[in-house]
Amino acid sequence: MKQLLLGREGRPVLEEYTDAPVPEGYVRVSCDFGAPKHGTEWHGTGKDPFAASYYDEETHIFRKREKELVNEGKSGLGNMFVGKITELGAGVDSLQIGQRVAGYGNIKNTHTVKASEVLVMPESMSWKEAVCYDPLQFAIGGLRDGHVRVGDRVLVSGLGAIGLMAAQAAKLAGASFVAVSDPIERRRKAALENGADIAFDPVKEDLGLILRDMTGGMGMDVVIETSGSYQAVEQGIRAAAYGGNFAMVGWLGECRVPINLGREGHFNQCHFYFSRACSEPNNDHPRWSFDRICETAWKMLCDGRFQCENIVDPVVEFETCDQSYYYYIAEHPSESVKMGVKF
Repeated sequence: MKQLLLGREGRPVLEEYTDAPVPEGYVRVSCDFGAPKHGTEWHGTGKDPFAASYYDEETHIFRKREKELVNEGKSGLGNMFVGKITELGAGVDSLQIGQRVAGYGNIKNTHTVKASEVLVMPESMSWKEAVCYDPLQFAIGGLRDGHVRVGDRVLVSGLGAIGLMAAQAAKLAGASFVAVSDPIERRRKAALENGADIAFDPVKEDLGLILRDMTGGMGMDVVIETSGSYQAVEQGIRAAAYGGNFAMVGWLGECRVPINLGREGHFNQCHFYFSRACSEPNNDHPRWSFDRICETAWKMLCDGRFQCENIVDPVVEFETCDQSYYYYIAEHPSESVKMGVKF
């Protein structure tokens, strides 16, 4: 059996592994499908941004590590898997062999996970819907942090899986107009197919000016920025209405490139929110938590509220997924939206 790892040279590699016996309280899943998380994983393929420091969850500050982390070539690549249960550990009576489930884990033939951590899939759910569970969590977090309300005009900037899910979620939340922006044509096309009202190429168009003209000089009530691009942040602020909300969902990394905050952002008193769905306590604590966001996302996917077929694209074979991963995510991102893997 094999699994996809980030090799010592920073290139994806398929390496063999052997399963141990299934522990008590665990189940073994034979994988049929999987998917990586492009943006988050690709940050780690070069210099690890957390190699020299780490986030202290208790005091909410970054601290210096005593010893810098080194890539030993054992870090797994991949975000979620879908498969069938093949073995049950002792004490597991809530699940059955043959059940179709989803869960978190890198791309590999099998996963041995706690029974309490797998997600049982209804018969109606497709595997592509299941692997969109993680991006939907952060899309929901962004909409909530951006205070999207019925009738709002919303701009979603960046059309990876999170942005594409956010655009659909904005419509479900009652947005009257949803604009999207991304330099990659196939992602803009997917957003329009899934219900967005208009799509922009931010490299070629001044979308802030166009959207102001389209809205009688008003601009967008809420901007959801998911790409982590400095230029996209500037364009989103330019498109935001006077006193509008800006939810920064994409991670800006070290953010050492200047961002001009002294024009529309300052003059128009934009409300800027950093949005990270899994940071606790939630902005709406105690009513909302990351667990509640996750439960809501899974329920909505189980109910078939989202179109995911054109989001997980392309789908590649597991036997060559190391090459495909580098090709679609590193070298030719314009040819993919969210890569899926078929075993």
